Amino acid sequence: MKPATAWCLYDWANSAFATVILSAVLPVYFAAIAPPGGIPFLGRVTPATAFWSYTVAASMLLVAVIAPTLGNFADRHAVKKPLLIGCTILGAGATSLLFQAGSGAHLLAAGLFLAGNIGFAAGNVFYNAFLTDLASGVEADRLSSKAYAWGYVGGGVALALVFLLIEGHAWFGIADKGLATRFGFLLTGVWWLLFALPAFRWLQDGPLRPNAHRLHTPADYLRLARELAAYPDLLRFLLAFLLYNDGIQTIIAIAAIFASVELGLSTGTILGCYLMIQFLAMPATMLTARLAARWGSKRTVMAALAVFVVITVYAATMRSAIEFWILGAAVALVLGGSQALSRSLYAGLLPRHRSAEFFSFFAISSKFASILGPLLFALLIDLTGSNRFAILSLALFFIVGMVLLAGVDIERGRQRVDAAQ
Repeated sequence: MKPATAWCLYDWANSAFATVILSAVLPVYFAAIAPPGGIPFLGRVTPATAFWSYTVAASMLLVAVIAPTLGNFADRHAVKKPLLIGCTILGAGATSLLFQAGSGAHLLAAGLFLAGNIGFAAGNVFYNAFLTDLASGVEADRLSSKAYAWGYVGGGVALALVFLLIEGHAWFGIADKGLATRFGFLLTGVWWLLFALPAFRWLQDGPLRPNAHRLHTPADYLRLARELAAYPDLLRFLLAFLLYNDGIQTIIAIAAIFASVELGLSTGTILGCYLMIQFLAMPATMLTARLAARWGSKRTVMAALAVFVVITVYAATMRSAIEFWILGAAVALVLGGSQALSRSLYAGLLPRHRSAEFFSFFAISSKFASILGPLLFALLIDLTGSNRFAILSLALFFIVGMVLLAGVDIERGRQRVDAAQ
């Protein structure tokens, strides 16, 4: 098996967590096992939707804090693969243990989700850093898009299996849908670990860099920030990505629980829509890679973000199940391509010999997005009582992100990196 194939297969593996745990099943299950009147939190009773968003934000904050140090350590000691293995074991293990979170165990479910999401997000720091070892330029666009496409298929197949387990629980001899859902969590953890094994076997770390600067003290972080400022197009891209990815990640995190609470849709309807998204997103991602080869990656991402603006406005007004399905189809067209091209654009703007360290900043940008979006969503629900107003506010993240991305000169940024190598 080629390392590039093994790398893509890891996206197939961990996308089961993204679809089942992060997006479609656990948020709805959490709302079902939480107290109907809300969850006591910080001296007040908080709605389940808001508490879930706070939990997502907390896990992302922890990753954002530790990512630079882990990335620096991985580059200096050439241990991207061992750290990827450790994060996978943490995430897959916590996911499997969600089987223990039965009725009323909403705090256990939140805690295990916290651990699982840390393993998922931190593992992606090291997984993404391997991209610069495997491809560059247009080939990086293609490989990144291929991995996302495989991820959508893998995540879709895993979600389909969990969907069949839940809806056909009686046929499998399982007493009720709640227990079937918990078996689905166990299946997801095993899936993630099993299909990650080829990456553990075939991916190889680069050379040791024992003389590289360490990241321990605040002065070390200031030094690295100054080094990052030496790549202005990279820095501007990171800021743009922070904002527009904020909107993307928040849509992923809250769509299922919004559909359940605000629209009153059944678990079967929500899972069916997510399955459609997974399998539509696969060809859409590959098509986006072809468009990027013709139009340029940056221009293609800008077009996708314009579609996301329309999506957020539409989401704030939808009332029925059919409108939720239409929304899902629109998201599927732009979700994978925008993320895949963002990853390869960033890979082309960073120094290759410090890929894990600089991808840690990509992770920080991504994870602060995952903090700010759900946090803003939760706060707006608490303050206004309106889920719809909270969703509409996400359009601002896409608009400002587009403005910043428009000022990024990709070619100039790549030339600066080549000159500094």
